[in-house]
Amino acid sequence: MKTHPLRLATLLIAALTAQSVFAEESTNWPQWRGPQFDGTAPGATPPVTFNETTNLKWKIKLPGNGASTPIIWGNRVFIQTAIPTGKKTEEPKAGDQPAETPPPDRPGEGRGRRPGGGGGGMRGIKPTEIFQFAILCIDRTSGATIWQKSLREELPHEGHHRDHGFSSHSPVTDGQHVYAWFGSRGLHCLDMEGNVKWSKDLGKMQTRNAFGEGTSPALSGDILVINWDHEGDDFIAAFNKNDGKELWRQPRSEATTWTTPLIVDHEGKKQVIVSAAERIRSYELESGKEIWSCGGMTANVIPTPIVKDGILYAISGFRGASLMAIKLGGTGDLTGTEAVVWQHDKRTPYVPSPLLADGRLYFHSGNEAFLSILDAREGKALLEAERIPGMSGIYASPVAANGHVYFTGRDGTVVVAKSGDKLEVLSTNKLDEAFEASPAIAGSDLFLRGHSALYCFSEKK
Repeated sequence: MKTHPLRLATLLIAALTAQSVFAEESTNWPQWRGPQFDGTAPGATPPVTFNETTNLKWKIKLPGNGASTPIIWGNRVFIQTAIPTGKKTEEPKAGDQPAETPPPDRPGEGRGRRPGGGGGGMRGIKPTEIFQFAILCIDRTSGATIWQKSLREELPHEGHHRDHGFSSHSPVTDGQHVYAWFGSRGLHCLDMEGNVKWSKDLGKMQTRNAFGEGTSPALSGDILVINWDHEGDDFIAAFNKNDGKELWRQPRSEATTWTTPLIVDHEGKKQVIVSAAERIRSYELESGKEIWSCGGMTANVIPTPIVKDGILYAISGFRGASLMAIKLGGTGDLTGTEAVVWQHDKRTPYVPSPLLADGRLYFHSGNEAFLSILDAREGKALLEAERIPGMSGIYASPVAANGHVYFTGRDGTVVVAKSGDKLEVLSTNKLDEAFEASPAIAGSDLFLRGHSALYCFSEKK
């Protein structure tokens, strides 16, 4: 049977388009959690073994400090940082270092709405040094700095948690512009050559216990979304990516959260989902109108949720454990309804986000190197809190490519395992840096951002 020429042309165009999208996904890592927002890099082939000499493409010292993930587009790598200038203001006062007291047990308790972001906790001494908040563009082939742009220079108004600095937000790009979000230091749009197109100042956050800021922006089409949950008046807002014009703003009622909004397309309609302690909420991307909400998370929500095949996987693990699979398509309050397909209440992560790869959910226990693997469709536990050999503390989120899963430890150990129902370690790689930031994968390259250096690994032919 002959195929009509028009039909053949249509099939060819569809095949080329799919091939182009696949190639783009495998080559780029445009945002926090990657091209599919689930920690995977389809088509990518990063190395399995690497160290300070083996399969090292380049390693560069970074100016300043940060815990954000680098993003990659084409031959360019973008990374945010906070650089101490050496310019001092006043000496810290005796009362600026509080005693270490744990955050409240339950969401909503102790949400001190006062300057300083609440009482107690592991907050740092009040800053006395001026910082430069900058974004770097790095050549992917050589590691050379193409350009470095300072977007703000100021004295931070509050401290940060002792385990990270003033730059924990990851940028996002559409391949034409890069959007750098520094929270209290503003939202900035730059072209690929480092020219600032517009900037937006949204005010000053007061984070819980002065733990600091860390949520990243989400981008879809022409709309850029920012979540602003802190110890003051909360909101989620959308901006036109072309000129920075605010499109809508919805008030929220939450304690400080550090989770990044997730934009999904369900049945032809885009919605933005934000996980938080009081409620997981979904909003219409175009209007900001709330679609649905669901209770059930723990306090201090940090992990970013994932959506696959119409199911949302939301997870948190501070002072409790919660993982919920929520079927999209509902409206109103979904708490306790049939929309909650299944729940899991054991050993969920505090800081690291989960990974969804090959139908399996991978996640850590708290901030420790214990791994659980669940069947994503049914919620069945395939592996429960098994220790990853040679690792201890983990802040970085796992990533996956080419049938391999990468776990990055705070002590510089990176374990690569085979994707599957059990933990099958393929390599244990020791590096000189300590890691809080999550890895990025693009093409044949693996990017790891340490405390002071950025690595690029690629298997040598």
